[in-house]
Amino acid sequence: YTSREDMKGLRDAIYNSYVKNIQEAGYQDWLVYSECRADNAYCGSPSTGEIAAIEGNNVDGENKNVTRDWTYFLNQVSNANQIICNIDRIKEADASMTQTEHDEWKAEAMCWRAYNLYCMSQLWGDIPVVTTIPPAITAENIEEVYDEYFPSRTPLEEVYDQMIEDLTYACEHAPEPSSSDKTVFSKGFAYGLLARVYAEKPRRNWDEVARCCEAVEAFPAYSLCENYGDLWAYNDDDVVRNTSESIFEVPWTRESGNWVWMMFHRNYYNPNDSYTWAKWITPSRDIIEAYEAEGDTERMNASIIWDQCSWSNYYPADNYAFMHKCPTNATSTILMRLGETYLLHAEALAMQGNFSAENGATYYVNRIRERAKLSPIAAPSSQEEMIDAVLHERRLELSFEGFRFFDLV
Repeated sequence: YTSREDMKGLRDAIYNSYVKNIQEAGYQDWLVYSECRADNAYCGSPSTGEIAAIEGNNVDGENKNVTRDWTYFLNQVSNANQIICNIDRIKEADASMTQTEHDEWKAEAMCWRAYNLYCMSQLWGDIPVVTTIPPAITAENIEEVYDEYFPSRTPLEEVYDQMIEDLTYACEHAPEPSSSDKTVFSKGFAYGLLARVYAEKPRRNWDEVARCCEAVEAFPAYSLCENYGDLWAYNDDDVVRNTSESIFEVPWTRESGNWVWMMFHRNYYNPNDSYTWAKWITPSRDIIEAYEAEGDTERMNASIIWDQCSWSNYYPADNYAFMHKCPTNATSTILMRLGETYLLHAEALAMQGNFSAENGATYYVNRIRERAKLSPIAAPSSQEEMIDAVLHERRLELSFEGFRFFDLV
């Protein structure tokens, strides 16, 4: 790479190609890992051995889904490294690159690298952390560069240190959040992901979680949608994109749409397409009962839809449950939104001992419940009760969005 245009092309590819590759490994498979291994969903197609094994926590080295996901995430780290490792040199060599472009493009790449390291560490713990681009391998240097091509796993604490380093830079230098474009790795995304990182055990720091959540909440680009279902809304003409609640999403259009809808239910714009085989991420009776016990029709109706089909793996074929958070081929894949940030903030405050309904954990739980048209809860008297309330609310609010198994862990 020799020019600003090379760097701009790599930066644009992060969004136009790399992120959009997320459908299989980072979304479809991720829901198997997060929802089907927990109590929110059944894998959906028990005859598909790979997902049935993952659902049963019985994975071996021949599981092709795990192989492709490992490869996907490491490839995305490599794509980010092409920018991170080259852009300083290009900035010095090409005067047409502005300092703002340098800082923002590097920060966006660091967000993407950190996000993929985070996903890998959630799944596999110790993972290789690759931050360099290996030189061309030859007979003369093979022993010297071998470890760069086949790196050992890095201790989990050091994986988290790298994510914190990347995201700290991004919090300062990433683009400002936009109210109309939630498809860029912005400061809001950087702070939101850093809050997730600090909430995990390797580098757990509840003060930092709360600080990062407060930073996200302070951006005027973000506010809760008035109605929960607006996040995945659609009509005969198009879908809703870039809602006020979205922090980062992967967008699609009806013309250049996603294909992953077919793994979950129907495409509203072409309902009979690819509807002859059992779908994945079938909502469990347990999550349905949880919604019903809470009287939570608002979130249940946005998350689960009932339909007729030609299979009866878990429910009668004439009244079958389907995951409904990808209802069309134009529906955005939402990777981060403010509702999750509020509940992460609630958890941090609960762990700090602040249960208050005025400015503590109960306040944030009730902001979410109010939007779901549910009665507020009273501030619990113990930390254990408060954490239970947060976990319960996360389950109902974030079902089929990739959190449940990891929340329980």
